[in-house]
Amino acid sequence: MRRSDLGEFEEVVLLAVAALSPKAYSVVIAEELEQETGNSVSTGAVHAALQRLEQKGYVSSFLGEATAERGGRRKRLFTVTALGGRILQEVRAVRNRLWERIDSHLLLDWQ
Repeated sequence: MRRSDLGEFEEVVLLAVAALSPKAYSVVIAEELEQETGNSVSTGAVHAALQRLEQKGYVSSFLGEATAERGGRRKRLFTVTALGGRILQEVRAVRNRLWERIDSHLLLDWQ
């Protein structure tokens, strides 16, 4: 397994990019994470994570069309790269293997 340099917040941002593709940009990603986690997520934190993910080659970005809702400004849209997709699959596989090793009685105690 390739050693991932993916932090927890970066992981959820990368997952949100995949879930929202092809319309993933910082504002909707922050809204999606707030909805899913119930925690406040700043657009600035998402933007910083997207920059790190792009530097690592896990996402790529391009400028979308100008929209009236943004006063004619263009959105920077993000998509998951093949490398980013492979990293997500590796992280998921590790998590799944660990979850499967937890005794089912212990899982019942947590409910």
